[in-house]
Amino acid sequence: MQIRTVTGDYIKDLLASGTREDGRDMLDYRSITVKPSIIPNAEGSAEVTIGHTRVLVGVKLGVGSPMPDKPNEGNLITGAELLPLASDSFETGPPSPEAIELARVIDRGIRSSGMIDTKALFIEEDKVWDLFVDVYILNYDGNMFDAGTLAAVTALSTARMPKIEDNKVIREGNLGRLKVSNTITSCTFAKIADNIILDPDRNEEEFMDGRLTIANDENVVRAMQKGLSGSFSPKELENLMDITFDKSKELRKHIERAKSD
Repeated sequence: MQIRTVTGDYIKDLLASGTREDGRDMLDYRSITVKPSIIPNAEGSAEVTIGHTRVLVGVKLGVGSPMPDKPNEGNLITGAELLPLASDSFETGPPSPEAIELARVIDRGIRSSGMIDTKALFIEEDKVWDLFVDVYILNYDGNMFDAGTLAAVTALSTARMPKIEDNKVIREGNLGRLKVSNTITSCTFAKIADNIILDPDRNEEEFMDGRLTIANDENVVRAMQKGLSGSFSPKELENLMDITFDKSKELRKHIERAKSD
């Protein structure tokens, strides 16, 4: 049986003709699904698929100690794990540079948007809530950043807030929602030769020269992360920010539908 190997020339020739391997336009997302509240023992959770990329996020709150320089604020702690079952390029062991970057990009968008008021996580002197956002890549086919951000924000937006009664953490019964004051999404672009595409799949990521992830809320760009050595001109950057604001409208609809489920 013959197995066709995708090459950089093949991908570049397709893009030069204005199409992509899966038939999408240059600035189209693959199909997106969002499933909230799928981990019963988590305060919040969500599973997101973008094409064949599949990401699971769990949110948990625990009692901890504040940081010395922020004694009246709780702690937001975001981590990511690239499970070996998701890709033959992922391995067990300490967090890889890719996992660390993924967690930081997701965390930066959430933190810089003011989505979580860490002062509201204060309990009493020397006691605060630690808010853990754990990201797991279940299947990798490109663009972990947008899928991870969408899953994390959905999980936070649907999370329940535990209570403390008689020094015990209560996680059941009549609990309110975690206080969330903003909605952040991200759009990731890849530059391959002279072409810029949205939502690169795994084959496209393998041959990209540069990558740019833009995180925004409804009105403001909150964070950016550039990857690899390829560059984006000021004009390209301005255009990509406009595209991000447009595409984020549809991404936020997925979150709003999840909140109403």
